[in-house]
Amino acid sequence: MSTPELAHSVRWTGDAVEILDRRVYPFERTWVRCTTSDEVAQAIKDMVTQSSGPLFATTAAMVLAARSVRHRPRGVAVEELRKAGDRLIATRPTNNHIRDAVHAILGDLGDGDLADEVQKAAATHDAAYRKRSAALGRHAADLLPDGATVLTHCWADYYLIATVQAAEEQGKYLEFVCTETRPYLQGARLTAATLVEMGYQPTLITDGMVAAALANGVADVALVAADRVTLDGHVINKVGTLGVALAASRFGRPFYALVQRPDPQAPTPNDVVIEYRDPDEVLHVLGHRTAADGVTGHYPAFDTTPPDLVTRIVTEKGAFRPENVKEAL
Repeated sequence: MSTPELAHSVRWTGDAVEILDRRVYPFERTWVRCTTSDEVAQAIKDMVTQSSGPLFATTAAMVLAARSVRHRPRGVAVEELRKAGDRLIATRPTNNHIRDAVHAILGDLGDGDLADEVQKAAATHDAAYRKRSAALGRHAADLLPDGATVLTHCWADYYLIATVQAAEEQGKYLEFVCTETRPYLQGARLTAATLVEMGYQPTLITDGMVAAALANGVADVALVAADRVTLDGHVINKVGTLGVALAASRFGRPFYALVQRPDPQAPTPNDVVIEYRDPDEVLHVLGHRTAADGVTGHYPAFDTTPPDLVTRIVTEKGAFRPENVKEAL
């Protein structure tokens, strides 16, 4: 079974890291070359990569940072590495993938060559993420009936790829309805393109069609990822997720959110920083202005779905009711 292209969107080329530019994918296969951790941080901030991409970009950036200071005194080098990690964490504050990757690498340092240690820790973290995603996918596939039409919003490449592959292994036939996911059209370009690559023919709807699709039986179940899940069962994900959950609840459709585990550092939504991006991004689509002159934008990149709208939170440990999601730890 082949793995779609977006699952391998960060690659090493000698002494540099290349990141597949998701801002233009699938129309162009452009790779952004980064030779320093700061260049990787800027690429993450500029949305060159998203979903699980920033995790792999971060582990690569930490290797670049370690290589750049490997000949300095140990204490100084480690401090510079921590600063590089802090800069990476600051790029996208809502999703905790970057934070966890940085902390895992820093927590795995011994007394040997710093660059070698960081490279080993980075590889270990990357492999563990892939393994946990596969487990999560199997639990998600268990919840999907054979023949179901699944509505997606935005995209978490490893999570949904793992879910689709697990469903295929179970002999299930699924169909997909993808929201376009404004303002970057991530659903139209990334989700849909990957599903096509996996042999499906997804149906695309605008974000405003979600309620109608669920009301009219165009989709049977809503399945989304989560950038963060709090210990009390709130789901923080791409803005628009709350609307999907509200519509699913109103029309009796299950709403499932996928996350490897809840965040032990976020007991409630008050402990999660919601990223607000440049409002000007709302006024444009793929580089073209779509709003009239004189219009201003408003862009919270994420919203929060309360537990009472969530049917199950699917983790690497299994599927849990929101009020029980702490058991996944």
